[in-house]
Amino acid sequence: MSRALAKCFRSPSVLLVTSIILLSFTIHWILIKQPLRCSHFQIKYAKPLATLVDNEEKVTEIFNAITRTVPSVYFTNISTTTSAKNSRGIILDLKKQYCVGDSLTVQVTMFDYVGKRKTYGGDFLRARIFSPKVEAGASGRIDDLNNGLYNVHFALFWEGNVKISILLMHPSEGVAALWRARNSGYKNIIFYGQYEYRSKKVQSECGFELDSDEAKCEYGAKEDKDFFYCIKPDNVSCESLISVTSKERSHTYLNTLEKTLFLRSNIGVEIPQTTESVDVMSCNRNSEVKPKCSTGMFQPFPSGYFLNNVWYPVFCNLSTYDPQSHISNCLSGKKIYIMGDSTLLQWTHYIASIMNSLKFFDLHASGSFNTLLLLDTDKNVYIHWKKHGHPLLIAYAFTVKDYSTVNQEIDRLEGGPQTVFVFSLGHHFRPFPITLFINRLLNTRKAIERLFLRSPDTKVIIRTENTREQSVAMDRFSDFYGYIQYQLTKDIFQGLNVGIIDAWDMSIASGAFELHPSASTVKNQINMFLKYIC
Repeated sequence: MSRALAKCFRSPSVLLVTSIILLSFTIHWILIKQPLRCSHFQIKYAKPLATLVDNEEKVTEIFNAITRTVPSVYFTNISTTTSAKNSRGIILDLKKQYCVGDSLTVQVTMFDYVGKRKTYGGDFLRARIFSPKVEAGASGRIDDLNNGLYNVHFALFWEGNVKISILLMHPSEGVAALWRARNSGYKNIIFYGQYEYRSKKVQSECGFELDSDEAKCEYGAKEDKDFFYCIKPDNVSCESLISVTSKERSHTYLNTLEKTLFLRSNIGVEIPQTTESVDVMSCNRNSEVKPKCSTGMFQPFPSGYFLNNVWYPVFCNLSTYDPQSHISNCLSGKKIYIMGDSTLLQWTHYIASIMNSLKFFDLHASGSFNTLLLLDTDKNVYIHWKKHGHPLLIAYAFTVKDYSTVNQEIDRLEGGPQTVFVFSLGHHFRPFPITLFINRLLNTRKAIERLFLRSPDTKVIIRTENTREQSVAMDRFSDFYGYIQYQLTKDIFQGLNVGIIDAWDMSIASGAFELHPSASTVKNQINMFLKYIC
């Protein structure tokens, strides 16, 4: 089997259990221009993908590929949708005893609310194994057989009693409704821009699409085809925009029947299993020798597991010592640029809390979500955090005078062996059509390619987004949206010499439902970060 084909068969298919390998296949061909020849999937394109140079064509092709993986189903009665409580999971080839290193497969059969077997797939599941006594957890890999059956594969990484959890997050009918709703428009969120011109202060409506015939101010780079607009105030220049705020509209693209699928009681429901746990023995097997963690490594799914609340990647050796005990030496002489949302702001504050020699430098900024600068003049450490470009869903005014997208910021870097650029894109994009996110990722990939041409020894680290609370409005912030974005992030940056911090995998493994991970999870993310750059 060729290396490309082997990698194709190892491609992760995690939570959106439709044919997600189809998506990876398509994106790989679009970006790398070499098809991974997986004979299971025959994709018909309007044009040969290798001829697509324009971002707009790539965005359309990727969007269409995702749409083909999402179930196209409709319902007229909730009783015909997937019921977690009526569905069943059974361990295939159940053994009396398992050893560390073994795998087990749970086959899940889906039924609707009247007990009728489902005959199609597309349900959004979340699977993990865990052992509370040893603070251990790992994600499961889910295969959708597209006939109402799912095979959920688990690797047994530790010994002891191991519990199994498989949650139905959304039925396939809900997945179809969410995908249609997300891509119906931009009306869920409204933005307001604050203009200051001489002694005049004016507020104006802003957004990615404005349903108005009034004159508009356009912000963005034409070459990126990534624009943000505001209705132009009378007698005020467009350059006078100072700050932006946002809020949710009382609006939904879901109909009344579809909304019943997203009542809190219908989200994240445990699927009953005939066997809820298994006992795992060490069996004295030799552990595999793994290479040092470095950028550019292929990451399988799951990419790691927790044991004693420590994250162990399965594709590289994190080493037995705590990387944070050497953080001062690791960061010495480095310039670290961090760009993203509040989850990377967490990183910045965490690093400051464990490296006491770092001091915040007051930039005298006004408003919220301001740029942060940390300095250690003795160790010559420079850490700079900045929010990513629109969209930012913040109720308080934030300045746009230092505005830039991730790709624009990368293009400003000189780079070098002591330069590190960390970024994350995710949560703030969820309420908007996926094409906005795809285009931003494609522009960012191009910027990284340009950076590596002028400075190949620059370190680039990507933190994926993670899961979040289930009490939020699903039509805006569902983890289904996040999972698609997570897959896109891993796929679009495939083949580049970057390091991936798989925050999504860590969230699933730990059973977390929180936008801002716990301090222990952040610590494990920082451990991976330090291993990549030192």
